[in-house]
Amino acid sequence: MQFSSAQLDPAQSEFHCKMSGLLYGLLEWAQLAEFWTKVDTNAGWYLYAIGEEVPIAPATPTQVEEFIVEVDALLRRDHRENYCGIVYADNLDNPSFIKIYDPNHLGVSCGSSKTPTLPGWIMSQVSPIELHLNYALPANRKRWWQGLFSHE
Repeated sequence: MQFSSAQLDPAQSEFHCKMSGLLYGLLEWAQLAEFWTKVDTNAGWYLYAIGEEVPIAPATPTQVEEFIVEVDALLRRDHRENYCGIVYADNLDNPSFIKIYDPNHLGVSCGSSKTPTLPGWIMSQVSPIELHLNYALPANRKRWWQGLFSHE
């Protein structure tokens, strides 16, 4: 994914830097469980499901808590491996940017491909920019995302 810095405003440029910057992988399920406890739900997180509308405001702390519970359950259910390896963060102790790959559409999540697979979800304290999938978002993922906060 390439961006021209001339086309990006400062907020977009910061998101781009986070998106393409150094991230640390959470390899073990126990490590992921511990990591979630370090996410400050009050920190102003934008929750972005790639393929859905870009959020214009940060989620509430309750929405962030609910998202963490639900995405963790989804990952554990759909990524039937004895390791995690599909969640990446800019800082494992005090994260401000988290990429979460969809277990049903991994491709090459490590970024070694010429056209790396986009994550399924991004948690960011920086306002995200629109990212475009090169495939149709599956209906079950749309329903899952849209159902997350529908009871509010």
